Amino acid sequence: MEADTDAAEEKMMSTVVRRAALPVLAAGAYAALIRPRLLRWGATAEESAAVYPGDDLVKDATAQSTMAVSLPAPPEQVWPWLVQMGCGRGGWYSWDLLDHGGRPSADRIHSEWQETAVGDQLPTVPSGASYFLVEMLDPPRTLILRADLELPSGKPFDPRGPRPKAYTDGIWAFHLRPLPDGGTRLVVRTRGRGSPAMADRVVARLFGEPAHFIMQHRQFRNLRRRVTEDVGADVRPGV
Repeated sequence: MEADTDAAEEKMMSTVVRRAALPVLAAGAYAALIRPRLLRWGATAEESAAVYPGDDLVKDATAQSTMAVSLPAPPEQVWPWLVQMGCGRGGWYSWDLLDHGGRPSADRIHSEWQETAVGDQLPTVPSGASYFLVEMLDPPRTLILRADLELPSGKPFDPRGPRPKAYTDGIWAFHLRPLPDGGTRLVVRTRGRGSPAMADRVVARLFGEPAHFIMQHRQFRNLRRRVTEDVGADVRPGV
């Protein structure tokens, strides 16, 4: 009888250990194999390691990603698509149902949205309650958008003043470089930080990074299609 009890307990413990090990192994596989690819999708090792203008805007960043794509037009022809971004403007060329209130992103260049300047607010929601601030503008090479949000309200705050107890602060930077064949290498760098630090890291890794990858990957595809149609060029393989 005692032997049967010991065997049952051993079987139960073995089951518990196996079930507990699965999430640990899955988390380890994600951290070692999947996450590094998401954070540098399409980018070369050199592009990922490079220092870009505006990186110092978030000096003590706890999260960073670098994604890249090649586009079949020179920077001067890609730039107008980027500066007209914004909810209620040209959109974000990503999943419109999620980031543009279901309204399709622009499929042509609009002259009325080309006069973007440092300090402008590019809405991220139809109401305009939250937005990206144009932090740096160097046509047609660098466009840096910044978002500083108090949590959990999501209300923007001025990073030059006192920081809220709970917040997230980050940049979304677009760097354009000419290619020898006349195209553009578009490198997108994100850097962020937040408080409380531990909660920020957990949320970033579980939700923020995968969400950014999904939206950025979609934006790359849609931008390339629009640029290609605009110049009448062939689509290149890539992302």
